[in-house]
Amino acid sequence: MQTVEMTFRDGARPIDGYGPGAFRIAGEVHRGPLAVLPGGLMAWAGLHDLSIFADRAAEIDVLLVGLGATLVQPGADFLAERSRLEAAGIGVEFMVTPSACRTYNVLLAEGRRVAAALVPV
Repeated sequence: MQTVEMTFRDGARPIDGYGPGAFRIAGEVHRGPLAVLPGGLMAWAGLHDLSIFADRAAEIDVLLVGLGATLVQPGADFLAERSRLEAAGIGVEFMVTPSACRTYNVLLAEGRRVAAALVPV
């Protein structure tokens, strides 16, 4: 069996786990939708509000949007917000939340300027 070990820089906050309605990040449990930002964590209003990421465009290269347990097509409002973020220089990828958590950790371990917008599973 091969194992994968990731090393994170000091101060990094990897996503340790997720479950119904919650996330464990850097050993702490957080409930509900969550914004994982380079400078910390905050509650997130959901797909209709990506402004907190636009406000931090200078700190973020990639935003991973976890849409929950199943992949759904985001609405027109989200797609308009996505275009605005991309115009500000932030690459936006949406996927199921488990994939977003794993991808976030890989990019964080690489030292990338990554953020995540996560809807719980």
